[in-house]
Amino acid sequence: MHIEKESDSMAKITLNSKKCTGCGQCVNVCAVGIYSIIQGKAKFDEKKSNACFECHACEVSCPSKAIKMG
Repeated sequence: MHIEKESDSMAKITLNSKKCTGCGQCVNVCAVGIYSIIQGKAKFDEKKSNACFECHACEVSCPSKAIKMG
């Protein structure tokens, strides 16, 4: 399952839940706190996701490459 988010600035986050191991790296590195681990998988809060400023920390730190920004 892919979850995608587009903000007003057209930033796009794709989270592949099949690849996600629930390690929590995205939670630890996200400066604006959009991620959480729910039932062993990363999820992002749609309401908070507009705060994303595309630093790519989540994408770079994800060991399973489950997060893509583009």
